[in-house]
Amino acid sequence: MNAPDLTILVLYYSRHGATRKLAELIAQGIESVSGCDARLRTVPAVSTVAEAVEPEVPKEGAPYVELRDLEECAGLALGSPTRFGNMAAPMKYFWDGTSSQWLSGTLNGKPACVFTSTGSLHGGQETTLMSMMIPLLHHGMLLLGLPYTQPELMTTSSGGTPYGASHWAGVNGTHPISEETRILTIALGRRLAQTARKLREN
Repeated sequence: MNAPDLTILVLYYSRHGATRKLAELIAQGIESVSGCDARLRTVPAVSTVAEAVEPEVPKEGAPYVELRDLEECAGLALGSPTRFGNMAAPMKYFWDGTSSQWLSGTLNGKPACVFTSTGSLHGGQETTLMSMMIPLLHHGMLLLGLPYTQPELMTTSSGGTPYGASHWAGVNGTHPISEETRILTIALGRRLAQTARKLREN
C-alpha cells in the first residue's frame, strides 16, 4: 500500500466532544479521496489562572498541534464550538501565535474550510464560521464552503451552512449528529481533499 502523498490538517477545539465528532467526519471525507490522509490535531485549553497549565499530552483525543503541522499540510479544516458567536479562546490563542508562519507564507495558497458546533440552533453558527475564516484569509488560504449542489443544505433542520459544516449539539451537548449534518460534514472534508489534489497537480 502506498503512503498518502497529501496530508490535510484537521485542527479543532472541543470541550464536550461534539466538535471532535465533526472533525472525525471531516477526516472521513478527506480519507475517501485517493492519496489523502487526515492529520487530526487539537489545541490546549487556556486559563485565566497564569499558573494553570495543560499536560504536554492530552488525556484523550488528538495530539496538540505543532507549528510544523501547518508547514507540512496541503490543506486545513478548522473547527471550534461557538463562544458568543465567535471561535473559542483556545483556538484564537493558537492563531495569535502564528505571526512567523504568516510572514513566511506557510499557508499561502493552501485550501481551507471551517466547521462548528453550537448549543442552540441559532447560537452563532455562521458568525463563528466566519470568525475562523478571518485568520485564514490573512494567511492567504483559499476558503471553501458547501455548495448548494449538496441537496441536504436545503432540507437540514439541525445545522449546515454554505459557509461550512455545523451541528446543533443542544444546551447539554446531547443532540446526536443528524444524517444531513453527517453527509454535509463528510462532503466538506472530501471537497477540501479534492481541491488540495487539484492544486497539487497544477
